[in-house]
Amino acid sequence: MSIRVALLGHGFAGRTFHAPLIRAVEGLELRVVASSQRENVLARLPEVSVVASALEAATHPEVDLVVIATPNASHAPLAEAALRAGKQVVVDKPFTVTLAEARSLCALARERGRVLSVFHNRRWDSDFLALRAVLAEGVLGRVTHVESRFDRFRPEVRQRWREQVLPGAGVWFDLGPHLVDQALQLFGLPDSVMGALARHRDGAQVDDWCQVTLVYPERKVVLQASMLVAGGMPRFAVHGTRGSWLKYGMDAQEDRLRADEAPGAPGWGVDPSPGRLVDGATGVERSSVSPPGDYRQYYRALRDAVEGRGANPVTPAQALAVVAVMEAAVRASESGCAQRPDLTEEERASFAADSVRLE
Repeated sequence: MSIRVALLGHGFAGRTFHAPLIRAVEGLELRVVASSQRENVLARLPEVSVVASALEAATHPEVDLVVIATPNASHAPLAEAALRAGKQVVVDKPFTVTLAEARSLCALARERGRVLSVFHNRRWDSDFLALRAVLAEGVLGRVTHVESRFDRFRPEVRQRWREQVLPGAGVWFDLGPHLVDQALQLFGLPDSVMGALARHRDGAQVDDWCQVTLVYPERKVVLQASMLVAGGMPRFAVHGTRGSWLKYGMDAQEDRLRADEAPGAPGWGVDPSPGRLVDGATGVERSSVSPPGDYRQYYRALRDAVEGRGANPVTPAQALAVVAVMEAAVRASESGCAQRPDLTEEERASFAADSVRLE
């Protein structure tokens, strides 16, 4: 029997990512969508029931799994309502706006025995999978410096909640969760976080540029995002004692989803731009092939977790750690001083245990 799904929100995240991915995974049935744009939803998803209230969808008696793709500040209250109604829950990134909200949801999910997961889909990017493979191969030696960036060129400030003075708005809360989660998956929790958030565009109300450094005993991981980079910068630049790895261009899945291509279409997840491995001793370069990316893997693993047949692909402990690093970066930017992620020893141990289990 299929897992009945309610999707809360049919804006960019819900329409572009969640709805097509849910429909592409066997064993999941998208049954209810919460949206104020009823006709637009039905034009794309004629088989679903549309309700205007996100809270009604979160507690709907005919669904088992609730996927929350609403504005960031609403994630915590809607997730809490769904968990209290006995639902399994997926929250789009960022998990929550504050660490206190994240802790509360983690505790509630444990208490209710429900699956709580966060849609950190960029773990299934082709370039990230390629970097994991390069690090596992050890060809770079001891990695000392990493740069990871998500950039856009959007010089005009748009009238949307992400660019207004609201909780969870700004580029750090939009793109930062991807950058942080990938870094934590590769290198674990940092000792401290340095950060700078800024507004660079004319008329910007919230941060549209960020540079955050995760400080480890043997390396620095620099996370960057900007709305004023037209191109030319590497997506990843990774340097070690034996050489470097450079990767240009983004994973193509988002562009294909924006174009309404069905997940799994021919060539899905194939990266047309290979990375470059540079041998430090000889200067010789060679290409590194990226494994195909596939965001469906998240929902396949989630389905198995809900059915008790597999591990949660993104655990509450991992999602909590991302929020802690996000919050530390904000404090660092405000104070001008490095900040330690505010995690208890128990939370750190849970993060480490879950990361090992999901390898």
